[in-house]
Amino acid sequence: MSSAARGTSAPDAAERPREEWTGQLGFILAAIGSAVGLGNIWRFPGVAYENGGGAFLIPYLVALITAGIPILFLDYAIGHRFRGAAPTAFRRLGGPRHGRWLEGLGWFQVAIAFVIGLYYTAVIAWAASFFIFSFDLRWGDDTQAFLLNDYLQVGEPGFSLEFVPGVLIPLAIVWIAVIAVLAAGVAKGLQRANLIFLPLLVVAFLILVVRALFLDGAADGLNALFTPDWAALANPDVWIAAYSQIFFSLSIAFGIMITYASYRRRRANLTGPGLVVAFSNSSFEILAGIGVFATLGFFAFEQNVSVADLEGLTGVGLSFITFPAIVSQMPGGPIFGALFFGSLVMAGFTSLLSVLQVVSAAIQEKTGLSPRRAAVALGVVSAILSILLFSTTTGLIALDTTDHWANNIGIVASAIATSVLVIWVLRKGGELRFHLNAVSTFRVGRVWVFLVGGLAPVVLTYMLVTRIIALLIDGYEGYPGEYLAVVGWGTVLLLVVAAVVLPLVPWKRRPDDFTAWPPVDEASATTLLARRKDAR
Repeated sequence: MSSAARGTSAPDAAERPREEWTGQLGFILAAIGSAVGLGNIWRFPGVAYENGGGAFLIPYLVALITAGIPILFLDYAIGHRFRGAAPTAFRRLGGPRHGRWLEGLGWFQVAIAFVIGLYYTAVIAWAASFFIFSFDLRWGDDTQAFLLNDYLQVGEPGFSLEFVPGVLIPLAIVWIAVIAVLAAGVAKGLQRANLIFLPLLVVAFLILVVRALFLDGAADGLNALFTPDWAALANPDVWIAAYSQIFFSLSIAFGIMITYASYRRRRANLTGPGLVVAFSNSSFEILAGIGVFATLGFFAFEQNVSVADLEGLTGVGLSFITFPAIVSQMPGGPIFGALFFGSLVMAGFTSLLSVLQVVSAAIQEKTGLSPRRAAVALGVVSAILSILLFSTTTGLIALDTTDHWANNIGIVASAIATSVLVIWVLRKGGELRFHLNAVSTFRVGRVWVFLVGGLAPVVLTYMLVTRIIALLIDGYEGYPGEYLAVVGWGTVLLLVVAAVVLPLVPWKRRPDDFTAWPPVDEASATTLLARRKDAR
């Protein structure tokens, strides 16, 4: 096979062979491991409950089909066709004329992943600590005071060097584990970790859900979650909440799936596994909803109140305040707590690996470093910053603020820019659609281009504009405006600076000598389709 057919030119032949997943199963498990994260467990149940209960599943499914899966396919097509992490892939997609400035979009996504990795690690460290605390119910009767005062020792908004040993030590351990896995590479590191942790996560969470279903009051909790409020469907905010949930839970639009798809072999099915990943992620979210609300039903029963009267139904409050209180009251609480926090650790760890692989792969391709050296360099720098920012008395507030801006501003802006630039400015929709259909079993039609380039940007732009207006007018969580300007908007500024500056850094090996495969012309399309028919 010629170098062009392989998607490289002659100068690339002497380079280190690109890492690959060992097969389709490895890729699927890694992609599911990335998508199934903390948000599936602590965000979806509360969002569904607050936005129509059972009726929320309708806009949720619509959002999955019209935005989640199409953008997932877009990421797959870009990564697989142009064989690189986000900066490399976007540079090659832009070609000689547009590649240099389009590379900046890739670095914007890498910067998002870098920022998320810094604080995501801290949450995993909290979950690991609470896994240990579960065995002796160390949080006592006042779980909120334990989390905020005893464990995190939360101070005022600002920057502090007053470290909290109970957070710093597990945070350092998590970083050591992350560096070890990333240094082992794609097949021996990422894939092997997901082969171990993802089945363990599913088994542990299934045990947790089955146990929750037999608790007193579980039926009341499930009724609270799934009883449909059909009137909610007339509220535009409910539909926006559905698109937001799908968008944030699938690990799309900030480099993960571009990077993961680039490690697939040339003749690798993309759309079929993509559907498996998307629906597996949604299935786990629904499973998490069942487990969480069955448990909340028990909590309401024990307190002789309705589920509607409970507080802390999402996020940090649900996981580290409400659930410990529930564990303290239920039969076999320590085991249940260990299962819950163990599940958080495993779900978070597999997602964290995918987030940091985005950065590691970009570093490898830009500098020519090996996976091991890139992982160590990234891990050491990230660990230092993560410990300085999130293991101190101001860590919780910094985490909350950074997370809100990185997700609601950074990722949404990235998705809009990707859709508009790729589909409308560069007119690459047809080429990427051809690529998906050339290598995949499930074919996408022209409607896919419309969804990616039309519907998705409209919905996401509305989300972005309304969020920016709300943050500018109302602020966030009552934090001081000066603090939000530095930490919140400062995070966005950091992403923009990375997008402008990093493309100026010289490449160790220029990625421009590249020919995408298969070539987009009628003859090659006919040949590929004939081969696929013969193979069947």
